[in-house]
Amino acid sequence: MKFLILCIAILGVYALSIYVSCSSLTGSVPRIRPGVPSYNLMHDGVYEGEAEGWRGTVRVKIRVEDGEIAEITILDHQDDPYVGGAAMEELLDLALQYGSTDLDAVSGATESSAAFLEALEAALAESATVLPKAGE
Repeated sequence: MKFLILCIAILGVYALSIYVSCSSLTGSVPRIRPGVPSYNLMHDGVYEGEAEGWRGTVRVKIRVEDGEIAEITILDHQDDPYVGGAAMEELLDLALQYGSTDLDAVSGATESSAAFLEALEAALAESATVLPKAGE
């Protein structure tokens, strides 16, 4: 009987450790993806980008300061605010945190996620192609 209780206790601890380990892996995390352009030459200013999303065009605006993204704003989208909109807000926070568009799509909002990241990349590409003013 003591052996059975000991086995159940060990299995319980094992199951709890697996649950805790896996629960910390949820959400989007940056990953390295070959072919994603690097935006090391962003010029200061405000830029906009857009892409086609699940239900229409997704438009974003970025503000670049000192060669880094200082602010990202979602200007417009027609997606559901609780699914696509929430996914875009999550990706916006991650893009600012990691300084990258190389993020995984949010589960359940793949097309909305892709459109947001594509619009963000369009704005970043615009900031990288703008010629700097004299003296910069």
